[in-house]
Amino acid sequence: QVQLVESGGGLVQPGGSLRLSCTASGNIDSINAMGWYRQAPGKQRELVSSLTNGGRSNYGHSVKGRFTISRDNAKNTVYLQMTNLKPEDTAVYYCNVDSGLWNPDKLEFEEYWGQGTQVTVSS
Repeated sequence: QVQLVESGGGLVQPGGSLRLSCTASGNIDSINAMGWYRQAPGKQRELVSSLTNGGRSNYGHSVKGRFTISRDNAKNTVYLQMTNLKPEDTAVYYCNVDSGLWNPDKLEFEEYWGQGTQVTVSS
């Protein structure tokens, strides 16, 4: 089993910045993709950004140029630096990790979700 602990959410004014962190722990032999999704009230969960262990990143259209994803593989931690925040960025942000275990000579991956952290952008 893998546990994800998120931090960094909160209330910020439009134009402000926040940095989210998510650390994975537990039975982990390898992590492939790490990323962030968000869900606003009444809307579907959507991809914010993801980053593979090979360094390939992907961003949702609405956050390109404002958000930056990074990761520290030694710490099994993914970060999301959010700048120039807008009211429409208000949502619960969920960490998502694709974690693998050897079984016995093949890596088997499973997707895990964090509990979510609230980001509110308001004046």
